Amino acid sequence: MPVFTPLPEPPASAGLPTSASPAASSHGAFATLGDDSPHSLKVQSGQSNQVDDLTGLIGPQGPQGLQSGRSAHDSQSGSASQDGLGHDSDPDLDLDHGLARLDPLTVRPRMSSRILCVAFALIFAAFAAGVWWLGVHMMSGQNYDDAVYTGLRGSIAGWFSPLTTMFTNSSLVIGLSVAIIVVAVAVAALRRRWWLLGQMAVVGLLFWAVHYLKDVLPRPFIVNTASSKLNSAPSGHTLLAAAAGVLLLIAVGRAWRALAALLASVYAVLVGLSVIVGQWHRPTDVIMAILLIGAVTLLVLAFTRASGMDAPGKRASSPSIQIVASVMITAGVLGCLYAGYIIWQLAPGLPLSEQWTHSGAIASAIVLIAAASALVFGLVLAMRQLTASPLSKLGLVGAPPEPPTAPQQKAK
Repeated sequence: MPVFTPLPEPPASAGLPTSASPAASSHGAFATLGDDSPHSLKVQSGQSNQVDDLTGLIGPQGPQGLQSGRSAHDSQSGSASQDGLGHDSDPDLDLDHGLARLDPLTVRPRMSSRILCVAFALIFAAFAAGVWWLGVHMMSGQNYDDAVYTGLRGSIAGWFSPLTTMFTNSSLVIGLSVAIIVVAVAVAALRRRWWLLGQMAVVGLLFWAVHYLKDVLPRPFIVNTASSKLNSAPSGHTLLAAAAGVLLLIAVGRAWRALAALLASVYAVLVGLSVIVGQWHRPTDVIMAILLIGAVTLLVLAFTRASGMDAPGKRASSPSIQIVASVMITAGVLGCLYAGYIIWQLAPGLPLSEQWTHSGAIASAIVLIAAASALVFGLVLAMRQLTASPLSKLGLVGAPPEPPTAPQQKAK
């Protein structure tokens, strides 16, 4: 609350009475804030709410009168924190209790964005459950998995084989993923995104919990397969690689998000293909892992607020995010449809493990893994921008809302 100073009494030599006039006493005395400032405001004591809102908006960077009023109030309330200019203030308090009264988007995303995050998270979780059911509880699914499991290594192109072979080294995958996570945490800390660090910790905890599904989910014996009869869904290495990618994506600033999404998607695909080439996992294990990380991340993004968002003064639309997210989501949807069409064509021969189904199963698995990764990281990219930098109602385009102007500026 700003401090109101009463008008000084006129000197006796002026021949004026020293007591307030009846009009002044009936309407409330006028108070002057920062008379020496070109933006000084004179308001009645009954209009304190408007001044308080403007004080919360301008904060420690505002006119000198508002600064002095705020400093006096902070000293009375026992506030001892100081900003970089030496004024008694708390930037977080300014953000939460000042701007929030005038523009709630400064401290929390739009409700529509949070609902979309939860909806997409549930969709990804449902798709992951469906993939697991089809690959584990169906005879055709077990034969499909086995065809890809046994044939992918010999079907990889010669120029591409070194990349998949490189990531069959478990230590390399773990070491590189942990390094990416450390970089993501460091970036969030340097950006002073403390709420975001908490969100990243929750993603890590949920990733660790999802990893233990393979110890809980059953795998019934339906057909005799070359792969292990034990459950291996979801793939732990793919989970780790995808989790590292999404943590980096949500930690970096707006200018780096599109590039981070592309690199993270490629990394997840390479690790996913590598664990099949190394015959550690089946394709449904990999697809399930990517979808589960997408579900976990979007669910956590629904709780974005305060320092988990971009700074209000630095929010802007990003053409790179709009283009990359749109391309990745479109490619992911089309890829999933194309792979589904191939599998539908193979469906009659899968229960019999026909040899002619193997090449189609391998091609569809590669397309499906790449499409699932593009879809997940494309949606996480779009929803990260929507929750971190809410602009227009469309979210990805537009400009930040302008702060309200002082009465004198409106008059001009």
